[in-house]
Amino acid sequence: MLFVPVIRRSAFAPSLRAFDRFFNESAPAEQPASAAEDKAYELSFDVPGVSREQLSIGIEGNVIRIETLPEAKRQYKAAYELPQDIDVSASEAKLENGVLTLKLVKVQPADKTVKLAIN
Repeated sequence: MLFVPVIRRSAFAPSLRAFDRFFNESAPAEQPASAAEDKAYELSFDVPGVSREQLSIGIEGNVIRIETLPEAKRQYKAAYELPQDIDVSASEAKLENGVLTLKLVKVQPADKTVKLAIN
């Protein structure tokens, strides 16, 4: 008898697979990451039929929550966890022709070096 392990992915989370594909395909191993990629994530989501007023984007640390308000004709709700915290004040969102584009600026680690006085 031959037993083969089967890896199954949930059919109920297609947006998560798209998100995984984005990160796997966006920076091939052969190419070095550019300075812009080191400082920000740029993500695009298809949200056809949703206006700016019907969309809510929440950022808490490294978690992004995107959802439509209850009165929207189309419902969309998703949460994503990124590897690094996001600087909300420097980030921006744009909705154009049914495509939501997020430019999420990474929080740069603060230099915690303390100079020690020599006696």
